[in-house]
Amino acid sequence: MAHTAMSGTGTTKKHDPLQTAVWRLRSRACWTDAAALLDRLAVTDAGAALQRASLLVERCLYTEQGWAEAEDALRTAEALAGDDDQRGAAACERGQLAYAATLLGVRDRADEARSALGRAAALIAPGAPGRALLDFRRGLIAENLSQSPQSARAAYRRAHAGATAHGDHLLLCFTWHHLAGLALLEGELAEARHGFAESLRLLEELGFLVGTAPALAALAQTEPEPEATRLHQEAGRLLRLLDGIPTRLAPLP
Repeated sequence: MAHTAMSGTGTTKKHDPLQTAVWRLRSRACWTDAAALLDRLAVTDAGAALQRASLLVERCLYTEQGWAEAEDALRTAEALAGDDDQRGAAACERGQLAYAATLLGVRDRADEARSALGRAAALIAPGAPGRALLDFRRGLIAENLSQSPQSARAAYRRAHAGATAHGDHLLLCFTWHHLAGLALLEGELAEARHGFAESLRLLEELGFLVGTAPALAALAQTEPEPEATRLHQEAGRLLRLLDGIPTRLAPLP
């Protein structure tokens, strides 16, 4: 089974019914239900265990809950990993979970996050599909933990190029968003508006509903009235629809 992590649509070229169901639940903030569909396979299948762990790690970022379940799932994935790609993907998820805990103020695990992503970098080959996601997550740490926008931009651009090469449209949503955020901080309003608009367009095309409210709120920062108010109102409507998830509109994980 393919490891989809945070990126990807969760579907396959053959439209595998299981992966389609997982994607639909995930995109509507139902990570626990999506992970449950993988429970049986994840006992022995390394790919399923990795995907299940990534779903539960993502839930932590969007809801600030479920840390123990994510840790348990990640330990299972780490134990089942049988080659460098799988070990690298597990290390990437370990880094993301530690990053999320630090970012959201649960516990300072910044050193663990950097160490885990460093292990992932040693295991995931340059040009491999998982490398783009790794680059993106290293950008998150540079931007939000190390306060190094220049390093973050370089990492996001590498991730953007990798996501483009591998057709990973969901990851492109996130790279567009974060590159636009850096542009906004530098006062490059037109560049920021373009990036946020591209991110929103892709999210809507993919049907990744849980990521749409933050994208709308971000784009609103670059638009004049009355468009800014309309975008904020739409973001609020989606938040109510999803029972307040994501719990924070920014930064988008």
